[in-house]
Amino acid sequence: MHIFVALAGLVLLFVVLWDAFETVILPRRVMRAYRLARLFFRSTWLLWRAIARKIRSKKVQQSFLSYYGPLSLLLLFGMWAAALILAFGMLQWAAGPSAGGPGAAATFRSDVYLSGSTFFTLGMGDVTPSTTLARVVAVFEAGTGFGVLAIVISYLPTMFGAFSQREVNISLLDARAGSPPTAGELLRRHGRQRIEDGLGIYLRDWETWSAQLMESHLTYPFLCFFRSQHDNQSWVAAFTAILDVCALLIAYGDGEVKWQAQLTFAIARHAVADLSQVLRLQPRESAPNRLAHDDLPKVRELLIECGVPGCTDAGDAKLKELRSMYEPYLDVLSKLLLMPLPSWGAGVAANRDTTVWGRVTSSMPGGGSSAPADTKHF
Repeated sequence: MHIFVALAGLVLLFVVLWDAFETVILPRRVMRAYRLARLFFRSTWLLWRAIARKIRSKKVQQSFLSYYGPLSLLLLFGMWAAALILAFGMLQWAAGPSAGGPGAAATFRSDVYLSGSTFFTLGMGDVTPSTTLARVVAVFEAGTGFGVLAIVISYLPTMFGAFSQREVNISLLDARAGSPPTAGELLRRHGRQRIEDGLGIYLRDWETWSAQLMESHLTYPFLCFFRSQHDNQSWVAAFTAILDVCALLIAYGDGEVKWQAQLTFAIARHAVADLSQVLRLQPRESAPNRLAHDDLPKVRELLIECGVPGCTDAGDAKLKELRSMYEPYLDVLSKLLLMPLPSWGAGVAANRDTTVWGRVTSSMPGGGSSAPADTKHF
């Protein structure tokens, strides 16, 4: 009996330590289906999302969803600690009965208590190992507990640093593409004078952002559940707006800005595809049509208005092809994470009277204007 309990304890110990290593330390994605961390996030997120869907107020719902990311991370650490304590308790029981106070009976419960006090290095001394093997297990557990807690604490700044780095560009996107961000608004705010130089440079920044997000979120997939500060912003919406702009410039544009759009599109599409795979999501071919065929003339009109060279209806087929490469992935990510996809924004521009952008680009007292000529349509 003792040998089977010892084997079960060793297996549990290995599984937990390996799962913690893959989740926190290993700098690459793990695609194996059966993992403690993946099963934990899957089960807890489905329950959390089901509760959130019953909340009618959108503001309260988004606030409730925002707690899941940090809270689930703490609960994951707690689950690892509890499993390790149980595993070492099984090893202590198999190694020999623990020695308690006078008249105290040696039980499995006392062995688990000994394991817990040893794991957190409390050193209570009221229950002690009574055999040489049990003492060896206790020493190994004390080192393991100290090491696990130290690694987890030391890696927390790295995880939250990756989250903060992700949010910087999302916050900056508000002034350039509105909230929620749309491709149409991003094109309007750059205008005719900034399409070639300003927008190309901006897309280069998003090429870097996409690569950084892909690397950090593939290493720490639970960061996908961390939500932005504002309810109408998200990393999924940001990807959508940038990919939409790139798809428009590739399908209808020409010149240097098209070249940069191709580079940004490639890495951004790579990121959303890989993130969908690491979250075990299968893209659906019947994704909702975010851009109706009747709206294509509005898109071309907007591109011509913003000075995109070579814009004709010959790019409609190319745009459809490009959309099929990334919209199915964004759709499944949106549904899983409850992060709505923005529209294309090709029809109506943002209301300049109710947004910060509208106020800073509106006419100044005395007849002056802070907005350049190409932003007069806001």
